[in-house]
Amino acid sequence: MNEQNRKLTNPFERYLTLWVGLCIAGGILLGKVAPNLAKTLDGLAISVNGAPVVSIPIAICLFFMMYPIMVKIDFASVIRAGKSGKPVWLTLFVNWAIKPFTMVAIAYFFLGFVFRTFIGTDAVDFVKMPFGLDLPVGATHGAGSVVLAEGVKMLQVPLWRSYLAGCILLGIAPCTAMVLVWGYLARGNDGLTLVMVAINSLTMLLLYGPLGGFLLGVGRLPVPWQALLLSIAIYVALPLVAGYYSRKWILAAKGEAWFKEKFLHVLTPVTILALLATLVLLFSFKGEVILSNPLTILWIAIPLLLQTMLIFALGYAAACALKLPYADAAPAAMIGASNHFEVAIATATMLFGLSSGAALATVVGVLIEVPVMLGLVNICTRTRRWFPEPETRPTPAGVEAPPRRA
Repeated sequence: MNEQNRKLTNPFERYLTLWVGLCIAGGILLGKVAPNLAKTLDGLAISVNGAPVVSIPIAICLFFMMYPIMVKIDFASVIRAGKSGKPVWLTLFVNWAIKPFTMVAIAYFFLGFVFRTFIGTDAVDFVKMPFGLDLPVGATHGAGSVVLAEGVKMLQVPLWRSYLAGCILLGIAPCTAMVLVWGYLARGNDGLTLVMVAINSLTMLLLYGPLGGFLLGVGRLPVPWQALLLSIAIYVALPLVAGYYSRKWILAAKGEAWFKEKFLHVLTPVTILALLATLVLLFSFKGEVILSNPLTILWIAIPLLLQTMLIFALGYAAACALKLPYADAAPAAMIGASNHFEVAIATATMLFGLSSGAALATVVGVLIEVPVMLGLVNICTRTRRWFPEPETRPTPAGVEAPPRRA
């Protein structure tokens, strides 16, 4: 039976929404009843300049999320997918010409006006002094003033502006490696998704610093090169290399029939199980933050949610207008909606400090990323008829298609 047309029997994917809710609740509960365990696991991280960049438990889960996707890709198809110019140019335009500026506008409106009273009109945050700047106590810099906090010169800024800075850092860091998972679940073109992730990641190396410095008004924004390259290497390159070589070895040793009928059958639930485990870990790590600051989390989450929905809608509508096939349109729209939160967190910590409001805002981005993107996957699968498809839709060349939901 064609893998793409058979009914889904995997209970984890069939009832994914239910499992996601249970895992979020379970993660928060785990952080509450076993805080020491959650803190120990959260502390297992690779840091760059004092900022935790790669969580080792999350990296393990992400590997098992990515590997089943990567091993299905015939990498000759990646070269062919790279010739699909329209979806690639669409993601570049949305990610770099639209997304950063809509993030500033939406976050400024909600944090600076709508929610400012709830955040506290006089509430302040103490952040690190800008790199290379040594001002006397009492001097002003931008919207802040230099003060002594526990004997250290800090910049005192309105708290809502600190949250705004964190939102901006998320807005200029698109396209996390998990887009490969969202594209897979939406039954998109895995080869093309990989190409778009790679190109946008390379573009981020060039534009992240200048664009972030301009929008934040901090002069030359220091680009966390090490953090960016490390996260790409661990979250994308490692499962990519493992998938490529293991596919090559298995096909040579066992043949294509065994690979498709036996090996891939066993791998089918692995991506979903790893995704659910990631949810438990993420929410257990931040359970204390959620329970102690529920309204603060809400004020930050609302503009981030609206931004995500807007960017997805713009990308999806543009893909429809360009008459892209569904398999290209779905991942192209989700690449813009997703955020590279690892880089955003590292930058916020380096610029403003680990306990700053900016760092908290980037953490909120992590918490809403998975449930919101799963919602967008559901929207994609329900609207695939909007896009032109051949009568018998071929699987992207060399890619074993994920199963169709019942």
